[in-house]
Amino acid sequence: MNVIRFSDLCASGQVAGKRVFIRADLNVPQDDAGHITEDTRIRASVPCIQMALDAGAAVMVTSHLGRPTEGAFTPADSLAPVAARMGELMGRSIPVVANWVDGVQVPPGQLVLLENCRVNKGEKKNNEELARKMAALCDIFVHDAFGTAHRAEASTYGIAQYAPVACAGPLLAAEMDAISKALLAPKRPLVAIVAGSKVSTKLTILKSLSANVDQLIVGGGIANTFMLAAGLKIGKSLAEPDLLAEAVAVIEAMKARGAAVPIPTDVVTAKTFAADAPATVKAATDVADDDLILDIGPQTAQALAQQLMSAGTIVWNGPVGVFEFAAFENGTKVIAQAIAASSAFSIAGGGDTLAAIAKYGIEKQVGYISTGGGAFLEVLEGKTLPAFEVLSRRFAG
Repeated sequence: MNVIRFSDLCASGQVAGKRVFIRADLNVPQDDAGHITEDTRIRASVPCIQMALDAGAAVMVTSHLGRPTEGAFTPADSLAPVAARMGELMGRSIPVVANWVDGVQVPPGQLVLLENCRVNKGEKKNNEELARKMAALCDIFVHDAFGTAHRAEASTYGIAQYAPVACAGPLLAAEMDAISKALLAPKRPLVAIVAGSKVSTKLTILKSLSANVDQLIVGGGIANTFMLAAGLKIGKSLAEPDLLAEAVAVIEAMKARGAAVPIPTDVVTAKTFAADAPATVKAATDVADDDLILDIGPQTAQALAQQLMSAGTIVWNGPVGVFEFAAFENGTKVIAQAIAASSAFSIAGGGDTLAAIAKYGIEKQVGYISTGGGAFLEVLEGKTLPAFEVLSRRFAG
C-alpha cells in the first residue's frame, strides 16, 4: 500500500524544526484509582515519538482514553497518568496541555501531550471545523494508532485530509505491511483460524476469507454451528441454528475452490460450564443431548496442527476452546504451539488471541501481532480502513 512513511521523512531530513502532530493509541486500562494496569500501548507508541524528537521536531501527541463525554472534561478523562508513565519510559518530563485546539506552543526538540482528543466537540463525527483547526497546529500529521484506523474521526481522518503532510507512523506502517503480506500477497497455502462464540459476529469475516484462503479453521461456538451444518449433534452447546444456511454457504464456497472447512472429528465435553467440570473426550458423532462442547479433541487438534505446520501464511483470530479453563485449553495450546513452530508467516489479532499468545509464551514466534481489535477484524472482513484510504489518497495527491 502506497503511503508516505514518517520514517522516510525523518531519514531525508524533512522533519527538523517542523511541528509534528502524532495521533497515538494510548487508550490503556486503569484501575478504580486511575493507576495504569497494562502499558503495552504506551510502550508501543514511544518509538514514533522518539523518532520525531531525534529528527528535531516540535512534537505534539494526542490520544483518546476511555469513553468521555464530548465537551465535558473530567479528571478521570485525563491523559496525565499516561504522561507520567511515558515520561518514565522516555526519561523526561512530559507536560499535558488542555484546551489545545485553538493553539499550542511547543519549541523544536520538545514534547507535549495534548489532552484526551475525544473530549473535543465534533471529534467522533469528524467535524470539519475541528479537523481543520487540528490540521492548522502542525506541518506534518502522523497517524500511528492502528487501533483507531477503522474510525473516521477528526483526529484520525479529518486532520489527515487537511494537514500539509499526512503520513503513517512506524506502528501503522508495520500493520499495513503485515496485512498486505498476509492477505494481499500471501505465501500459499493460506490458512485462517477464525474462532469465537458467535457466527453472527464473524459472518462477514468468514465469507470474505472463504473467497481467499486455502483452509478455514473454525473454533469455539462458531465451530459448533458448523458441526450442526455438517449434520452432527452438539447437545446443549452454544450455537446459532438460524445461521446454518450461512455456514453451509461458506463450506460450499470453500469446496468449490478445492479448499476446506475442517469439521472436528473429536471434542472435549462437560455437563456444566465451569473450570472444575469433569472433561470428557469423545468422538464428534457421540455428543449427548446434555453435553457442552468446550474444546476440540486431541485428534482434531493434531490434524489441524499438521495443516498449520505446512502452511505458507497463517491468520489467527480467536482461541478454539475455553482456554481459560485448564481442562479445556488443549486445543488452543496445540494450535498456538503449531503456529509457533511453523515456518509460515503468521499474523494474529483480537483480545482473546493476544491472551492465548501471552499464556503460551509464543510472542516471539508469531510473525506479527496486531495491536487493533476492531480494526484487525474489519481488515479480515475485506474492508478498506478509513486511515489507509485517506493516507494512500494523500500519497497519490
